[in-house]
Amino acid sequence: MKSFFLTVLTAFLLSGVTIRSFGQQSPGSEGTEKKWWKESVVYQIYPRSFKDSDGDGIGDLKGIVQKLDYVKSLGIDVIWLNPIYASPNADNGYDISDYQAIMKEFGTMADFDLLLAEIHKRGLKVIMDLVVNHCSDEHIWFQESRKSRTNPYRDYFHWWNAERGKPAARYSFFDVNNDAWKYDSLTNAYYLHYFGDKQPDLNWENPQVRQEIFKMMRFWLDKGIDGFRMDVITIISKDTSFPAMPAVYQGQWDKFYANGPHVHDYLKEMNREVLSKYNIMSVAEGMGVSTQDVLNFVDADRKELNMAYHFEGMGYGYLPNEWKTPDPKGYDLVGFKKIYSRWDSVFAEKGWGTIYLGNHDQPRMVTRWGNDSPAYREYSSKMLTTFLMTMRATPYYYFGDELGMTNIKFNKIQDYRDIETLNMYQKIKNEGGDTLAFIQNQKNGGARDNGRTPMQWANQPQAGFTSGTPWIKVNPNFVTINVESEDRDPGSVLNYFRRMVKLRKTKPVLIYGKYTLLDPDNPSIYSYVRELNGKKILVLLNFKSQDARVNTGFDLSKAKVLIGNYKNPAPSQLLRPYEALVLEIN
Repeated sequence: MKSFFLTVLTAFLLSGVTIRSFGQQSPGSEGTEKKWWKESVVYQIYPRSFKDSDGDGIGDLKGIVQKLDYVKSLGIDVIWLNPIYASPNADNGYDISDYQAIMKEFGTMADFDLLLAEIHKRGLKVIMDLVVNHCSDEHIWFQESRKSRTNPYRDYFHWWNAERGKPAARYSFFDVNNDAWKYDSLTNAYYLHYFGDKQPDLNWENPQVRQEIFKMMRFWLDKGIDGFRMDVITIISKDTSFPAMPAVYQGQWDKFYANGPHVHDYLKEMNREVLSKYNIMSVAEGMGVSTQDVLNFVDADRKELNMAYHFEGMGYGYLPNEWKTPDPKGYDLVGFKKIYSRWDSVFAEKGWGTIYLGNHDQPRMVTRWGNDSPAYREYSSKMLTTFLMTMRATPYYYFGDELGMTNIKFNKIQDYRDIETLNMYQKIKNEGGDTLAFIQNQKNGGARDNGRTPMQWANQPQAGFTSGTPWIKVNPNFVTINVESEDRDPGSVLNYFRRMVKLRKTKPVLIYGKYTLLDPDNPSIYSYVRELNGKKILVLLNFKSQDARVNTGFDLSKAKVLIGNYKNPAPSQLLRPYEALVLEIN
């Protein structure tokens, strides 16, 4: 009987049953007004690492097409594609040389048109990365800009003539010396690059630049894409006098860069001229944005953007004044709860939030926030998925996390491909620092390449990702952690993810319901209630590898279990290691 039940359950999970939308319900405050992008689950695909169709070792657009049925089976609604535009790949596509062409390694514009049609055929949507704080130094605009001080494209970028002396310091996140001003001898001037020196910052103060960008956005929207994820959009506006950095920031460059003098003018203009003309979603990468100012970007009355995601959670748990060095004692759950509860409160009446625990700029979710040991990887991965799918915000879920993929933990610098890791290693080496400790921290903590290893499709050579040599090594644990094996197992991390997505979609309280944190000082348990129209759901999450007691004040004897990550889940005041329970309590 049990095997029959599991067979039926699996068939239901894989059936692709359409769940009705709650978007037609009558609106209340802005926080509960129904929108399709609030009800969506976003699945992020890093194209370079998803599926290679031609054996060159690099994922491509045709590879994504081949796997769209799998993506559809997850129950997600929106695909976010990392940059697929023409690029010399100094920063894996975030250095764009032509905004209206496809990177050769990824395919052609015809391939993109096919991908878009196949995505929409399956009832899914797609958003693209909008990378317009900077472009590539190989973009025609910058090539022209370098030619002379009187070139028509000169003011497309931020130049500082050398006879004025070197400008006040600005920090570059990817430069070996962290210097955001690079001297260019062709015109005896410095240009600004907040990221790599091959990523010159665009001058948004020039209205021609803004019109070029708006034109490009219309190009993609007219093709039929469903929105944009806007890379570091909060830092596009600069004080072009480039004064010395105020002491109040004490090296907090991201906060200093954000909220420039005209950023909201530019976003309002973007909304007025482009975004408002289409039924799309827009999400800002909220670099440097805090709970105090995020509503300036996403309050609907301001007519700027729909959502922003913050960095506070991702910066948590690292040692202060150390570059992405995890605290060896682990992170404090009480502080973790404070962060996510505070961000939820911002959007109680206005705007809308996002929730994520991993992406292309982060290590793998289960390694960073859970426990990737064989004993607890599956339990903690499912627990973290439960957290993401039961919070009041649009969940952004990174490819491979639905399998419980882990950090690869490279032992030598030669295995890394990312500009951030490579240049920081070189900087430490140049300064006589401890490069072995740096590699150790990259393995266990923040190396972006941990989240960029190829998708683990099957227990086949190169995990079924490519028939050639992959651009970055495949994690050896693909033998046991892969789609093919997890798809067959009703109790797998993958099938738990599918169940959790379906639960969210069938329970509007998990989307729009009020969030109330319980037992905030409990060092092991994260518990909260979601409530809407008299319906109450209690979420209980053990973030530790030991049994932990729940203190919610609720009588759990009559609670109904909606989902749990252990076999035969039952209401209990004592949670097992990394146990997750979602209970209906009314």
